[in-house]
Amino acid sequence: MSTKGDKWGFQPEKSNVIVLDRPVAPLYRQLRLKVPSLASCFFCGGCSATCTASEEGMNFRVVHLLLCRGEMEKVGSLIAPCLLCGKCTLVCPRNVDTRSVVFNLKLALHELQ
Repeated sequence: MSTKGDKWGFQPEKSNVIVLDRPVAPLYRQLRLKVPSLASCFFCGGCSATCTASEEGMNFRVVHLLLCRGEMEKVGSLIAPCLLCGKCTLVCPRNVDTRSVVFNLKLALHELQ
């Protein structure tokens, strides 16, 4: 049986699909309460493109995706190089306070250790 993607020769990779029926991860829920602007992020990548720490592996888009999925084990190492400079917040077209998200995420992960 073919799916719509088969007609065009592509399908979304399983790893890129966010299952919206799954319950939201508790830490992600807490972050959205502390930084409500996080809900407006549409993964454009502007923050990642301007990030000074991106050469060290920091990628807010990936961090946000992992948070949505509840995959916390990789998040700590991804946000570690972040200097909290705030350039990501300045370039965000949706005014997501990405700096506050990363700051609160670092605090939460530190408390979990």
